[in-house]
Amino acid sequence: MTINQRIKQVRNTLNLSQIRFAKGIYLSNGYYAGIELDNYKANNRIVELVASKYGVSRHWLETGEGKMFDREPPDRKLEQMISLFRELNPPFQDFLFDVMGKLIKLQNAGTDKKGG
Repeated sequence: MTINQRIKQVRNTLNLSQIRFAKGIYLSNGYYAGIELDNYKANNRIVELVASKYGVSRHWLETGEGKMFDREPPDRKLEQMISLFRELNPPFQDFLFDVMGKLIKLQNAGTDKKGG
């Protein structure tokens, strides 16, 4: 298996589209698709970006030996939430913080009642 094939395996393991995976490592979708099709070789910069962004073992990417991940894969829901948050204008971001704070208080109040 080539580095390119292992990168594709990482993307599939993380259940990400080519577009989302490519965006995460600052590549155009077309260029990334070319990597998966073996039209382009994944250079050291791309290997490093995949390793750092997605917690993949650089050794595994280069050799196929060992574990795929150095750390737990990123939390998909958290990444999605951050992406959506960044699309909001500042007043809406502030509103969301306020709502989240209130939800946490409500959740904790419900937990306190169940425990006591």
